[in-house]
Amino acid sequence: MEAEMGAPTFWDNSERAQKHIAKLNGLKKAVLPVVAFQKKVDDVGVMVELVESASDAERESYAKELDQQVAAMVAELDVLEIASFLTGQFDKNNAILSIQSGAGGTESNDWADMLFRMYNRWAERRGYTVEVQDVQVGDQAGITKATLLLKGENAYGYAKAERGVHRLVRISPFDANKRRHTSFCAVDVIAEINEDIAIEIPEAEIRVDVYRSSGKGGQGVNTTDSAVRLTHIPSGIVVVCQNERSQIKNRAAALNVLKARLYEKKLDEQRSEMERFYGEKGEIGWGSQIRSYVLQPYQMVKDLRTGISTSDTQGVLDGDLDRFVNAWLRAGSPRHRNKEIQMEE
Repeated sequence: MEAEMGAPTFWDNSERAQKHIAKLNGLKKAVLPVVAFQKKVDDVGVMVELVESASDAERESYAKELDQQVAAMVAELDVLEIASFLTGQFDKNNAILSIQSGAGGTESNDWADMLFRMYNRWAERRGYTVEVQDVQVGDQAGITKATLLLKGENAYGYAKAERGVHRLVRISPFDANKRRHTSFCAVDVIAEINEDIAIEIPEAEIRVDVYRSSGKGGQGVNTTDSAVRLTHIPSGIVVVCQNERSQIKNRAAALNVLKARLYEKKLDEQRSEMERFYGEKGEIGWGSQIRSYVLQPYQMVKDLRTGISTSDTQGVLDGDLDRFVNAWLRAGSPRHRNKEIQMEE
């Protein structure tokens, strides 16, 4: 591919050239870290020989350096291993993450707001760019729904681990009697699809509504009817986008999300396993959660799919989610890889 870039006609088609470069850079990100790690393995082999042939006085110093090098490599290998699981067709794509409050009223709206903050913090930790496409504010507190676009390498590959119902147990700040309450929210994650995926939606199947954007206040609240809501009439799927001041830009962004949702739905139907998108998430209430966040009477966050748990509840709510994401990828990736292969065949 690098040789092809040296051809005199390479830049004759600028769009094709940019795609070629993007694909090459993606391959380099996958291959070069493994090549570099192999070199470190070779260097460690040399150090082992030095330790074996060193004098008694030198051996302790060499052995200490060897231990430090191996410890650092174990952490690096962990990162490489997790990245190797991201082999799905859309794992490298951006992710569209949606939060929907469920059973619990004001409590769940506040919980949705906490999840909104948590995923923003998690995305920042991973170096992703976050675009808020829609936020619907609750009547008394928090939010009822939000949609985020996470932009970055393998954003969907990692974020898809968060699809499901999330349960919170705490002493309610809205209860004068300080009773313990349980709240639920659902998180959906789909891949942002690009122009290579052909999804045609007839205009007659889309209902377009425009209205004034709303938000949490401040100068960012729009004063024009720029927010756009698209309803796909046959499927009933509704998409809202209000982050841009331009109605045209909001419509384009909403249409992109709608295409992604329709494509995900199409894949679900082809695989005849609707639980991947709907059933796995289930009802937003008791018995369907994938993770529990308990703040009272004790402190613990536990993923019910993998058994991974931690007492650092504040760290998790501040975006420290990788322990859960990585465990889910380790446990589920072979299954998902087999499904992708069957799908392609």
